[in-house]
Amino acid sequence: MIPMGLQRMVDSHLRAHFSRKAVNKDSFARDAFSMSNAGQSLLIDEGFDEQEEPSTQSVIAERIRRRRSLHMRNKQLDWQESPEGQKMLEFRKSLPSYKERDTLLNAISQHQVVVVSGETGCGKTTQLPQYILESEIEADGGAACSIICTQPRRISAMAVAERVAAERGEKIGESVGYKVRLEGMKGRDTRLLFCTTGILLRRLLVDRNLKGTTHVIVDEIHERGMNEDFLLIVLKDLLPRRPELRLILMSATLNAELFSSYFGGAPMIHIPGFTYPVRSHFLENILEMTGYRLTPYNQIDNYGQEKMWKMQKQALRKRKTQIASAVEEALVAADFKDYSPRVRDSLMCWNPDSIGFNLIEHVLCHICRKERPGAVLVFMTGWDDINSLKDQLQAHPLLGDPSRVLLLACHGSMPSAEQKLIFDKPEDGVRKIVLATNMAETSITINDVVFVVDCGKAKETSYDALNNTPCLLPSWISKASARQRKGRAGRVQPGECYHLYPRCVHDAFADYQLPELLRTPLQSLCLQIKSLQLGSISEFLSKALQAPEPLSVQNAIEYLKMIGALDERENLTLLGRNLSMLPVEPKLGKMLIFGAIFNCLDPVMTIVAGLSVRDPFLMPFDKKDLAESAKAQFSARDFSDHLALVRAFEGWKDAERGQSGYEYCWRNFLSVQTLKAIDSLRKQFLYLLKDVGLVENIESCNGWSRDEHLIRAVICAGLFPGICSVVNKEKSISLKTMEDGAVLLHSSSVNAQETKIPFPWIVFNEKMKVNSVFLRDSTGVSDSVVLLFGGHISRGGLDGHMKMLSGYLEFFMKPELAATYLSMKRELDELVQRKLLNPKLDIQCHEDLLRAVRLLVSEDQCEGRFVFGRQISTSSKKTKSSGLANEGGDNAKSHLQTLLGRAGHQPPSYKTNQLKNNKFRSTVVFNGLNFVGQPCGSKKEAEKAAAAEALTWLTGERQPSEKTVEYMSAILKKSKKKQQSTARWK
Repeated sequence: MIPMGLQRMVDSHLRAHFSRKAVNKDSFARDAFSMSNAGQSLLIDEGFDEQEEPSTQSVIAERIRRRRSLHMRNKQLDWQESPEGQKMLEFRKSLPSYKERDTLLNAISQHQVVVVSGETGCGKTTQLPQYILESEIEADGGAACSIICTQPRRISAMAVAERVAAERGEKIGESVGYKVRLEGMKGRDTRLLFCTTGILLRRLLVDRNLKGTTHVIVDEIHERGMNEDFLLIVLKDLLPRRPELRLILMSATLNAELFSSYFGGAPMIHIPGFTYPVRSHFLENILEMTGYRLTPYNQIDNYGQEKMWKMQKQALRKRKTQIASAVEEALVAADFKDYSPRVRDSLMCWNPDSIGFNLIEHVLCHICRKERPGAVLVFMTGWDDINSLKDQLQAHPLLGDPSRVLLLACHGSMPSAEQKLIFDKPEDGVRKIVLATNMAETSITINDVVFVVDCGKAKETSYDALNNTPCLLPSWISKASARQRKGRAGRVQPGECYHLYPRCVHDAFADYQLPELLRTPLQSLCLQIKSLQLGSISEFLSKALQAPEPLSVQNAIEYLKMIGALDERENLTLLGRNLSMLPVEPKLGKMLIFGAIFNCLDPVMTIVAGLSVRDPFLMPFDKKDLAESAKAQFSARDFSDHLALVRAFEGWKDAERGQSGYEYCWRNFLSVQTLKAIDSLRKQFLYLLKDVGLVENIESCNGWSRDEHLIRAVICAGLFPGICSVVNKEKSISLKTMEDGAVLLHSSSVNAQETKIPFPWIVFNEKMKVNSVFLRDSTGVSDSVVLLFGGHISRGGLDGHMKMLSGYLEFFMKPELAATYLSMKRELDELVQRKLLNPKLDIQCHEDLLRAVRLLVSEDQCEGRFVFGRQISTSSKKTKSSGLANEGGDNAKSHLQTLLGRAGHQPPSYKTNQLKNNKFRSTVVFNGLNFVGQPCGSKKEAEKAAAAEALTWLTGERQPSEKTVEYMSAILKKSKKKQQSTARWK
């Protein structure tokens, strides 16, 4: 229900829009035609339709190539004969891979696919691409050679490229370069390019056959990342079309047989590792050696500046966690009789769920005080652990002393410049300690590491396809990962590895980690499959090394259809094409696109960047109340975590301009590093949107950046169908989602502290399943926002009845208001299509429609009333021709009046007419809705029949039971709060 005055104004703007549209009715067709031509020319520019060069040009090009090849050979010879080059060559010959050089090159020349496995330190990542490049240059084919070597992470692509360039006596960007997202160093003569897997996949978007590429090397395939598995399917299909292309797969561990058999028995070459011996110390040995004693109280990890829920997560639970359950049997069967009673007592109370901050601190003190010099690498599960442990260690008198210890962090979301610090050697007498995630297992090598501390866990996304819920939780690593971690300690001298778990737990680990393809939602991957025109999604994914569950694939396809990225035939839509060009999750990409279209891009980029990294709000355990108050001031009681983030970020930018950024963060409990990461990502998003043609300059896309109602609508457009109904009860709020039923708000949300949310819905980005399902971030939205910016709307059975999400959401309103919403939704969708077809289209030309939209999303006061979510039983759908008055029961009228009264409506009124056959037919009227009963013998019976029809519509039951009425009454109880939930009328 919206005010009549508002509806009249909206209808007036709509009429003006339709009048103007009638005058310009041919413009859409012209736009579509011109843009389809422009689209074809764009594809030609990107290399889809490249023509053969005329023969004269081919001759000239061949001469140029020969001259360049000769220059490259002379340059390589000069370097190899120079004193520095000779010294470098001696070092390279000492690596184990050098002994296999000829074997590797022969295999590559004779076979299209070769699988290379090698232990840590054998030099395969830096040397094998060089061997190929050097042999091509020696054979005068340097200029025609083009090698692409993929790495799973940005930092490894950059670090390896710089190392290889240095070994060739060159600056980065000459014959060796790198390319990662929005950053790169490559030149005209670059013949060996290190890049992330995602970059190669984007190259395949515009060049299906990798024209000009001679060798593709896929490194670290054992990690089984989603992009790597996807790339293998694409390359397997490409090889028959490019018989001259060579594919080399490199794995750090010995599961090469799996990849060899996938490529039809490709030859395997193993390079032994050159690492010094590393001694393993498991938990029982560590406790015996250091004298440390475990108690139930010193294993609770102090997350200091993180959230309260992390502490609660480790408290005693009734139900065992997955971490504890996985090793329960191994611990029961273990025999520690050879260890002292003190160690046995400690092991009896060991908590598998704990990372062990205090134990790590004790082990690091032991290394610093008693062990020989050398860097320490500590494996943690994620940013929260790294940050919190770093804070704890910095407060320690020894470990926090910068003159004795250099404490560094390494995480994928850190800026590249900060990540590179971990490779620098510290001053003499200073011990380097690096806190890192599992990215330090294989992707990067810190040469001076002698000691490794392994917590035995890694953050891993698992996906519950049945409930369509992803869970990001710590899990045990595999034996292969444990071996990799241990191997990091033996690069420069014999090393030590401290495993913070018993040996029996290690023996219970899986051999290899489950591939990411089998444990994550597949939306982005499915989008890539369609953008590369690889046919049916299900058929394509069935060709994977290990195919994902059909239900996971179907969930992803349904989601992409729901957000408008795929049509009913699973073809890419215009929106889907644009989303496939943005390397972010589809929902975040959609939010960026709508932010650009509706001229509120700046705050939307902040929101998307915030959702892509971490929560910048800190929550110190001892100052929780102060931190919550500081965060609450940014929410301005507008019931949105996303808008609170925008205000906090903008405040920081203002403070930075006044040289007081750090003071602002300290005062408001904000993380400087996270805000800097958000700022960096915003710049990247702007480049991306310019790249795909949706943005020319930032000023033109920010005319409405102060319209918070419109920003709320754009948030809904991106996050839908992540939607949850809100029912305000007397002293609490009840929340439900379609898949999970009852859910809770995460304690870090500004909405978690509210006793009432004056919106019928909240949209959310992420839900996490720990013991219950928690919504991490949320924004309240009105019915109008959901109807106009949510998904597809279909008509219900009655006038004024509309459905979304296949009928899970139902809206009831006056027919004329329903017609207004349907018209606006249709026109809005058409405007978005036109803007996507023609990014240069000025949407201000549709000012009447936009006024109507902005008016409706800003003035909807959420005045609808909650109606019990009904499910009509089969029997109730079978209408009978007689006896309906009795079916309603004597209490039909009183039941109806009770329900309406408790829902806050006026009592119903009845209009009864006498029919020609001396029967009576009654109509019951309430809140603008009419229900007509069956003809009856008396006026009283006719009114009961009409009431029975109304009750059937409301409850789905012909004869409302006492239980139904009590349940409805409890929810609909009239109070000072407006009652709202899943089904609503207006």
